[in-house]
Amino acid sequence: MSSKKEPQSAVPPASKGSWTSFLKSIASFNGDLSSLTAPPFILSSTSLTEYSAYWAEHPAVFVAPAKEADPEKRALLVLKWFLTTLHQQYCSRSEKLGSEKKPLNPFLGELFIGKWQADANSDVGETELISEQVSHHPPATAYAIQNKKHGVELQGYNAQKASFSSTIQVKQIGHALYTLTPPGSDAKEYYLITLPNMHIESLIYGTPFVELEKSTKIASSSGYTAKIDFSGKGWLSGKKNTFSASLFKTSEGEKKPLYIVDGQWNGKFTIKTPNKEVVDLWSVSENKTTPLTVTPLEEQDHYESRRAWYDVASNIQKGDMDAVSAFKTRIEVAQRELRKAEKAEGREWERRFFNRHDESSDNVEIHALARQLDLAANLDGDKTGGIWRFDAERAADAKPPYHKVGPEGLGLTE
Repeated sequence: MSSKKEPQSAVPPASKGSWTSFLKSIASFNGDLSSLTAPPFILSSTSLTEYSAYWAEHPAVFVAPAKEADPEKRALLVLKWFLTTLHQQYCSRSEKLGSEKKPLNPFLGELFIGKWQADANSDVGETELISEQVSHHPPATAYAIQNKKHGVELQGYNAQKASFSSTIQVKQIGHALYTLTPPGSDAKEYYLITLPNMHIESLIYGTPFVELEKSTKIASSSGYTAKIDFSGKGWLSGKKNTFSASLFKTSEGEKKPLYIVDGQWNGKFTIKTPNKEVVDLWSVSENKTTPLTVTPLEEQDHYESRRAWYDVASNIQKGDMDAVSAFKTRIEVAQRELRKAEKAEGREWERRFFNRHDESSDNVEIHALARQLDLAANLDGDKTGGIWRFDAERAADAKPPYHKVGPEGLGLTE
């Protein structure tokens, strides 16, 4: 008989009834779970548009591949960078807040803009982020992260489809595209990245956390592929947030790895050669993140995330759910009125920093990588409202107001 001690429930006594009802509604719901209203204690005051920042909270690691002349080592550095983002993307919130919270669903046109300032003691330079909600039905967020000093860019878009099957299953739809120019070259190098699926653990105890599952791949135009396999804690063995990864020449396949990586993406991992020689180590606790700098709230555009959701977020933190509902409804009603007006006038909301592309808009190399990753059939964008690509020209020297529609689009009179 197991002596394993079960975790204590973190559901506040006053919320146990609503949490039980919420779990029952999840189990019987057939649509997208993101539309369900969660109990107050599980709500986040952060919008999904802010999640794009988790890709580059270690700017030095983000730009490191652009400094490496050897293509094999460059591909390894891209894999290392991707692995270092996983803790921030899928674990840092639950550590900070005690459990994973349900984020605010962004409205169409919502923006999150910031930068990681240059460190005077390094040559990293400034790294800039632009994140925009480009589709509402289906919901999709597009983002672009650029370090112009080193010629590195990450852009992509993603949507999430949540369903219930013994627990909440989340399928991530979309992809990320990391681009650099190798030292001594004028030709760009591309790395196409698939997004991992996940499920939510510890729901019954009211302390949900994310566990990644299945696999993710990174394919490069330089001829290398990385594969990351995720395996969480099972009933009898294993550790949570566990993964194993390998880098190999695309032409030779994963049975001939050049490097092997294993560990826990929320803690430590080790990069080795096939003969077990340690090449590199990473520890989350020993590598602090760089804070993102955003414009002061009073100077932000009305459509920037933290200003737009300020009244909702502050009342979530206060626990005043009547005020949360009122302010949230104000935005939702204004947005519905905008969509009605657009439909009546036969026009579409104009995206500020991203364009919808058709399949022929991307270059040959990107399409070759998509076929390699079995993404070709998913690049039609039917589940993300389109294939979204960053428009650098429209972003150059952009200043508020960013949209033609003013604050009335959020239900404000000024």
